[in-house]
Amino acid sequence: MALATMDLMQIARDDQKTDFAGKLRAEHLELARNRLDILQVNVGKLCNQACRHCHVDASPTRTEIMTRETIDRIVSFLEQSDVQTVDLTGGAPELNPDFRAFVERIREQGRRVMVRCNLTVIFEPGQEDLPEFYRTHEIELVCSLPCYLEENVDEQRGRGAFTKSIRALQILNGIGYGQQGTGLELHLVYNPVDASLPPPQAELEADYKGELSARYDIEFNKLYTITNMPISRFGDFLKRRGIYDSYVRTLRDNFNPHTIDNLMCRSLISVGWRGEIYDCDFNQMLDMHAFGREVKLWELTPDDLIGRDVRVGDHCFGCTAGAGSSCGGELA
Repeated sequence: MALATMDLMQIARDDQKTDFAGKLRAEHLELARNRLDILQVNVGKLCNQACRHCHVDASPTRTEIMTRETIDRIVSFLEQSDVQTVDLTGGAPELNPDFRAFVERIREQGRRVMVRCNLTVIFEPGQEDLPEFYRTHEIELVCSLPCYLEENVDEQRGRGAFTKSIRALQILNGIGYGQQGTGLELHLVYNPVDASLPPPQAELEADYKGELSARYDIEFNKLYTITNMPISRFGDFLKRRGIYDSYVRTLRDNFNPHTIDNLMCRSLISVGWRGEIYDCDFNQMLDMHAFGREVKLWELTPDDLIGRDVRVGDHCFGCTAGAGSSCGGELA
């Protein structure tokens, strides 16, 4: 159920008026989805934290939660697709009451499951067995830890978040996560605590591994550096500090054309908690529907989503600045 041709043409014209689209034209670059490898599903905005950098505006007070009916429809879509990985995010995806059933059904299809975990969720009431659940279903964990220093983490995520995060990592290490030869992958995510671009990923990963090993005997597989987007909660933070314009200018001035080929939107579709589709998670938070209005995933076939131009806005400079940024870290 796509839009009329004239409507789609108008959406494309509006997107082409953005500075980012102009930059692509100046560099003779195109941005389209050329395959569909990853389905990134936001199962709800409920979270046990309210991080300052969160582009989802997730918090303990949010009530948006994906229903079992929507999950059933997504599972049915997957059955007719070649999607290799389902990337579950939130909020804290584990707080969706149907999270575990969703994971089990995806794994029954033989697909890889990745969970965006904030680490502290395993200490929430009723979640004590989460680490064992992760291990049983061989879930790949991508865990937020914006620094290896307590004061920086607590500043961004709230008092006590660092101590809980370290304890969670030790528990995960204890059951095999991040350990060589187990196949249980544990990755960490770094977001700058201020209005700056991330440092080089390889160098920072070496620092993380050295500091976390020496201080806490913690091991992990990879570090992903992700640029903070000037939208939602982080955008509001920048405006309160009076540095929104300078941060946006930094992103634009550091545009890197070599990031385009590896942008996540070229191989991923983002699904909202109601089942609606977007070209990426950031477009989702800006209500930039992939087809210009709410179209549900199950109203389309996988082929409908491949070969289409990606909707762009000036926030896209965040993914293309410096070494680039995606859900899997730097790009260039």
